[in-house]
Amino acid sequence: MHIAIVSFDGFNELDSLIAFGILHRIKKPQWRVSLCGPGPEVTSMNGLVVRVQSRLEEASDADAVLVGSGSKTLEIVADAQTMSRLALDPSRQLIAAQCSGALILAKLGLLGGVPACTDLTTKPWVQEAGVEVLDQPFFAQGNVATAGGCLASPYLAAWIIARTEGVQAAKEALHYVAPVGEKAAYVDNAFKHLSPYLPQ
Repeated sequence: MHIAIVSFDGFNELDSLIAFGILHRIKKPQWRVSLCGPGPEVTSMNGLVVRVQSRLEEASDADAVLVGSGSKTLEIVADAQTMSRLALDPSRQLIAAQCSGALILAKLGLLGGVPACTDLTTKPWVQEAGVEVLDQPFFAQGNVATAGGCLASPYLAAWIIARTEGVQAAKEALHYVAPVGEKAAYVDNAFKHLSPYLPQ
């Protein structure tokens, strides 16, 4: 099981790294989570330099892909060469996007008539791409999920875990990272948003 968290220069640390940490709560030999980028390292929107563990092309073979957001998304979607390196397929992959990552999915043609969640800055760009933007933190249809707002990233991580390892594993991962004294309430609130979009 390989989960690739796609992150470009200008990436939002809260999107990519919170999901990275939560997804690593699954401790199985075959479970691999990688920060995935176009080159050997990426620099965040606040100057944090991180080495990647996989390249963009490897996302095409991952079991799940989470596309993070960042300050340079408009430049990325305008770069045909970079976009061509992302050959994602929701028929065989779980695909999730955080904030402006939804714009990347829209430009790749992965949203179609499916509405999406995104942040307030990205909202008009996603709408211009022909996608309805919802006023909610999380939405999924089939194998594609989107979340809006930096702190909605745990929802995407939990969705991937729930879809692959089960709801209980996802609840345990969120419970571990939730604030002390709020753990049960945090998990309950998260699953209030997630449960309608999980297979029954």
